[in-house]
Amino acid sequence: MSNDTPNDEGQQEAEAHNALSAVPVIEEQPMHSVESSDDEQDAAAAERLARGRQQVLDEIGKVIIGQETVLDQLLLSLFVGGNSIVTGVPGLAKTLMIQTMAEILQLDFNRIQFTPDLMPSDITGTDIIQEDPDTHERKMTFMPGPIFSQIVLADEINRTPPKTQAALLEAMQEKRVTVQGRTYDLGSPFFVFATQNPIELEGTYPLPEAQLDRFMFNIIIDHLDEDGEMRVVRSTTSGDQVELQNHITANDLNGFHRLVRRVPLADSVLRYAVRLVRMTRPDHDEAPDFVRTYVQYGASVRAAQYLTLGGKARALTHGRFHVSYDDIAAIALPVLRHRVLTNFQADSERITTDDLITRLVETVPKDESGLT
Repeated sequence: MSNDTPNDEGQQEAEAHNALSAVPVIEEQPMHSVESSDDEQDAAAAERLARGRQQVLDEIGKVIIGQETVLDQLLLSLFVGGNSIVTGVPGLAKTLMIQTMAEILQLDFNRIQFTPDLMPSDITGTDIIQEDPDTHERKMTFMPGPIFSQIVLADEINRTPPKTQAALLEAMQEKRVTVQGRTYDLGSPFFVFATQNPIELEGTYPLPEAQLDRFMFNIIIDHLDEDGEMRVVRSTTSGDQVELQNHITANDLNGFHRLVRRVPLADSVLRYAVRLVRMTRPDHDEAPDFVRTYVQYGASVRAAQYLTLGGKARALTHGRFHVSYDDIAAIALPVLRHRVLTNFQADSERITTDDLITRLVETVPKDESGLT
């Protein structure tokens, strides 16, 4: 048996080797391959966002003259997925601007004219009795209101009673409405742009600060310069027809919302955004003297969230995949102006919220070891 053992062992080894050779070999993928693929997809989406922004601005420029800052802020709101207030006197094309943007993006658009007699059901919809033409059976059927759209313009939101305002703001926050105990989703994307007239305050119902806080931006639109007004008058009295092209879809916007949240943010820049908000509060230990003197209430943490999201979106529109201090500072005014409440002394000295925010941006220190 001792003579046969080596041959048996050699045969067993050969059979084992042949068995292993028959097993298919799976090549191990590099650990970073999935991450690299994600990075490539994000880079392509970021390039599409930046390119799409410029294409949309070019198309809007066929209808809207000037107002570059306003249009930039409207697009940032769309890219983040936020809702915004547009404040300006009548005749500055607020409605035309938002309607044109909806047309370019091929999004459903509804305009709701807010009046003192507007009821919540006029916005959300209501149940009505309908008769089936075949069976003649009557049943309750839900008729959707104008809130069921992708872009809703709440025109002069401060002219309707608080109960109706609350119905809109609840739908805006929850992305759904509840009627007779049944809940209906509003779909995605869904945006609300509310307009306010700052000069006619008689018979209005100003939004409380807690409800204003739900809006990402308060965008101020002002008159153009003389040359700009000449171009507006010439273009609107010539009868020329404008054809608008679509470059960004609703699916693109939903993708941009996810992309914005994946943009990295350095701790130093995040701390700058948070500190900027905290220093608007007069009871904060590090609040500047001018804040203690002129501010009654400061901004909530929601302001820091929107500063961060808006900064990320702005970085993408400028071709960067990181957020700088300038991105935060550039949107401080539209994010904070409706969240900082001035006191009587500021009003008596004609010091505006914008004055205080501008001064605050210049005051709050930046960590120079971080991104600049």
